[in-house]
Amino acid sequence: MKTSIKVLGPGCPKCKTTYNNVIEALKQTGIDADVKKIEDIEEMMQYNVLTTPVLMINDKAVIKGRIAEINEIKQLLTQ
Repeated sequence: MKTSIKVLGPGCPKCKTTYNNVIEALKQTGIDADVKKIEDIEEMMQYNVLTTPVLMINDKAVIKGRIAEINEIKQLLTQ
């Protein structure tokens, strides 16, 4: 099953950094994943999140309200 990654956030610098860190972590690990950036407020509300950015892996929120670091993302992906 292909890994699904979503970055939820309105497009703020923290959200963009998290998204870029996800892309870099995938490059470094060689993992093939579907990455989706969700900036639409209505769509974000469906996930019941209050603070952004949110990093979701396979529809599970793993990091909320702060930038996800590259090494941290790599650890989460390889667990």
